[in-house]
Amino acid sequence: MNEVQRHHGILSLLEEKQAINVSHIIDAFNVSPATARRDISKLDELGKLRKVRNGAERIETKKRKWTPLNINSTEHYEEKSLIALHAAELCQPGDSVVINCGSTAFLLGQQLCGEDVQIVTNYFPLASYLINEDHDDVIIIGGQYNKTQHIFLNPAPDALSGYAGHWMFTSGKGITEAGLYKADMLTAVSEQQMLEQIDQLVVVVDSSKVGQRTGMLFCPAEKIDILITGKAADPEVIQGLQAQGTRVILV
Repeated sequence: MNEVQRHHGILSLLEEKQAINVSHIIDAFNVSPATARRDISKLDELGKLRKVRNGAERIETKKRKWTPLNINSTEHYEEKSLIALHAAELCQPGDSVVINCGSTAFLLGQQLCGEDVQIVTNYFPLASYLINEDHDDVIIIGGQYNKTQHIFLNPAPDALSGYAGHWMFTSGKGITEAGLYKADMLTAVSEQQMLEQIDQLVVVVDSSKVGQRTGMLFCPAEKIDILITGKAADPEVIQGLQAQGTRVILV
């Protein structure tokens, strides 16, 4: 893992915690104490965190959350757009496609809108967009609306047994040789119900997520058929996934 990827990882840790110490960085990234302190100092100089005694604190910022109206201001927009474009190219006319939540998922939905594919989703912003754009075949998975994640959740274990798809596209907070990680447990459990109903699982994450282990393990690497990510992704993690049979597409 290079310095840039490690810095992304440190900032991701601070998204979960208000503060971290040097030992957190040493354990998470297998670096020396000197390297951990140097990383903190550099990120402090860049204004990304606040350096404190033996650690760092998160800087609270009022960051505008992306919406379909400001999607082009989302982080890593250019890379996510390329990922969505390549993901859409996998789908063939007549395919049934399950798309889960997130900015990359929304961009993928935009690419597929108007094409001869059935789109299955529980993601309200995407469903609204597809309906407004008169996409011919949309299936909205029902349940209780979760305002925080903008998705419908159904806790019944067999709620999704009637659905099936050729493809399932999902993302997460991190991916390693162990598999895909998601930070929100409710979302992850909901999506896990679909894993046995689809033919191919495709993970779409920007390169900053590759090598990150954050949250719960959503699925092991051997269940991931295809990973689409950016060319800056950690090559060691990419090789580890390929060795387990995952096809990797770098954009």
